[in-house]
Amino acid sequence: MNSKTFPGTVESIDLIRHYISEIAQSAGLDKKSSYNLKLAADEIATNIVLYGYEEPGLEGNIEVLDEQTEEALTVIFEDTSAPFDPLARELPDEEDLTKPLEERQIGGLGIFLTVKGVDDFSYERVGEKNRNIFKMLKGRVS
Repeated sequence: MNSKTFPGTVESIDLIRHYISEIAQSAGLDKKSSYNLKLAADEIATNIVLYGYEEPGLEGNIEVLDEQTEEALTVIFEDTSAPFDPLARELPDEEDLTKPLEERQIGGLGIFLTVKGVDDFSYERVGEKNRNIFKMLKGRVS
């Protein structure tokens, strides 16, 4: 498993996005899968930085781990901010998505795009770390 650590700062979000792009290309993901993975990773990285570290005034890192097999690319974000399970909140449903913006609840759309954009997304708390796990299947043709 490969690993790279980034400071949990706003400046790192672009660096993480670029790194995810490199990983996706190295894994041979098609354009659509690469885009969806970058979008999902960007959402989670932004949430970690803004709400996990900056808002409560904490410092920490985001460790990005990746593992490639013939079938899939798995990317894991680990951070030491307060426990936060993105899947614990109810995601918007079809009815929510058809409502005008002013009638929708604030928040949740980024997590919705994360979950729907990757082949598998999961969260776990391991010791003092949050683990956000993204899985993309290989071999698609876009």
